[in-house]
Amino acid sequence: MKKSLLLLLGITGALFIQAQSLNPTKPKKDWTKIDLSSRPADHFMIQYGSDSWTGKPDSVRTSGFSRHFNFYFMLDKPFKTNPHYSLGLGIGFGSSNMFFNNTYVNLKSNTTKLPFTNTDSTDHFKKFKLVSTTAEIPVELRYFSDPENPMKSWKFAAGVKVGTLLKSYTKAKNLETKSNTSVYGATYIQKEVDKRFVNSTSLALTGRIGYGIISLDAGYYILGVLKDGTGPVMNRVSFGLTISGL
Repeated sequence: MKKSLLLLLGITGALFIQAQSLNPTKPKKDWTKIDLSSRPADHFMIQYGSDSWTGKPDSVRTSGFSRHFNFYFMLDKPFKTNPHYSLGLGIGFGSSNMFFNNTYVNLKSNTTKLPFTNTDSTDHFKKFKLVSTTAEIPVELRYFSDPENPMKSWKFAAGVKVGTLLKSYTKAKNLETKSNTSVYGATYIQKEVDKRFVNSTSLALTGRIGYGIISLDAGYYILGVLKDGTGPVMNRVSFGLTISGL
């Protein structure tokens, strides 16, 4: 998966380099006479897709469709000399939901390392996830094939986003015995909130490729999921879809 991410980011970078020569014979337009201040250029973005952790040991048994949901409000500043390119800068929120298979992640533990406990042969929760929510600032270098009509344009973007952790918690549903018999019923939920183990700062490399309002996006989080010394060194990787406009 990490190779796929690097490939997508590499393709995005290569397209940026080649974009300027897509139409070498086309005469240059005098952009100083064109007002792009009110163009709908990805001022609002919603992202949804899959998450995974790289470098995780066998004890960290993620499963199912672990996923993220992000939304951002963006400013878009076209380059005066070449408005095919622009700088996107914004603010928003992101969330990551990591699901586990018969594994108890004890955020309330008083140990120095976050326990990932195997519950195959003991009471366990039928569904268990770790949720992290962050406030994020994304920055993108963007390219639009048609700067005047971004909603009918090929678009490429590469950038970074930095975030600060707002909340981390585990949510467990339906406690079962080792023979998979429900203890309190299917609606029973246990929630534990604690930020002690989860990294308080996130930093990701990002890339997008798309047309109109739809893009494929990818992200690689350079900083680990957990704080240094509190568990295995794991990095988050995300792939998904972006819907953008306005």
